[in-house]
Amino acid sequence: MDNKLKELKDKDGNLLSPQLPEEVKNYLIDIDGTICDDIPNEEPRRMVTAELYPDALEVLNKWFEEGHIITFFTSRTEDHREITETWLNKNGFKYHGLLMGKPRGGNYHWIDNHLVKATRFKGKFTELIQKKKNIQVFED
Repeated sequence: MDNKLKELKDKDGNLLSPQLPEEVKNYLIDIDGTICDDIPNEEPRRMVTAELYPDALEVLNKWFEEGHIITFFTSRTEDHREITETWLNKNGFKYHGLLMGKPRGGNYHWIDNHLVKATRFKGKFTELIQKKKNIQVFED
């Protein structure tokens, strides 16, 4: 898949933030409790031996091979970067980036000028399916 960013301009010809082609997804994937055991920052020694969720490895590497962008986005701190990269590589994850310092505590509400699709992880990675759900949006 060609994942080159498309150049966008406003009505006056000014550059806007570029966009991936519609067929390429930009996946932001949490780590703890999503691809492995849920381990808090206060117990970094457990991060080294966290149990991998095999379905996560299989599905995420498939998406990577299909040309999608895989970025891990974690509440782990920069102090945990080396442990985290070592674990990801040892377990065979293919990925493009690793963002540390996601706010802790859940209850996320992401506001962005680009389309954001959120999927709550409930214990197993599978192919994604379409479902209609009610969401909160800004008034027009």
